[in-house]
Amino acid sequence: MSHEGIQFLTREEQQKLEQDEARARKLTRGALTPSKVRVLQTEGLGMEIDWADGHRSHWSFAWLRDACPCATCVEERKLSGRSPGQPKARPAQLLPLYEPPARPASVQATGRYAIQFHWQDGHTAGIYSWDFLRRNCQCDACRAESTAG
Repeated sequence: MSHEGIQFLTREEQQKLEQDEARARKLTRGALTPSKVRVLQTEGLGMEIDWADGHRSHWSFAWLRDACPCATCVEERKLSGRSPGQPKARPAQLLPLYEPPARPASVQATGRYAIQFHWQDGHTAGIYSWDFLRRNCQCDACRAESTAG
């Protein structure tokens, strides 16, 4: 809840904010600079980044689509209590309809700081900054660190 620029946080929200700020201070320039970016569009496997500090990250297209950082998607995730990459809950159906897997129709660099996917479902608003991607690395070590912190 907020009023005139004042934001009231629960204890849990404050702790999460402090954890995010602590993690933000830990990343070096090399940790936020990609040395090689591979979008495995033809194979449908997702995206890989080799970072200047030697770390390697991989994200599936499904995770990337569910983690879209645009304002609309962030707000929708916040309202439903989902974290980036967590899929929407699907209602139980007797005969579920086929949904094609998330895949970009095209991909483009956005300056020297991000990448933008134009998804086959028509969504194009998300700009995935290198900072966002590194902070949401899906490797086992980074996921363990984020759940421990």
